[in-house]
Amino acid sequence: MEIKGKVHEVGATQQVSETFKKRDLIIEYAENPTYPEYIRFEALQDKTALLDTFKAGDEVEVFFNLRGRPWTDKQGKTSYFNSLVIWRINAVAAGAPAAAPAYAAPVDVSSTPGEDDDLPF
Repeated sequence: MEIKGKVHEVGATQQVSETFKKRDLIIEYAENPTYPEYIRFEALQDKTALLDTFKAGDEVEVFFNLRGRPWTDKQGKTSYFNSLVIWRINAVAAGAPAAAPAYAAPVDVSSTPGEDDDLPF
């Protein structure tokens, strides 16, 4: 999945355990500019370094996986949690049009000069 928005906040890297670290990224997503949404993403392990070059106000495109898991408390009540886990992030130039994909020029394969078309169909 992917989303474009503006960096609102880049969190510090948190060393959760000896072998696990994470970092939060808050994106301002303004599908309706009157009511922007603030969406929290997580970068895990080596992906935490992806956020080093970004700061508040940067326009970005975030590529992420949607994850969910249940958790049962001591009373037996089950709650469900979702997380948006970053796997890539790109800077987006403000106001720049999307680059057109590069394609090879079309080639006329209908006939070759000097050859007769003797195909029966």
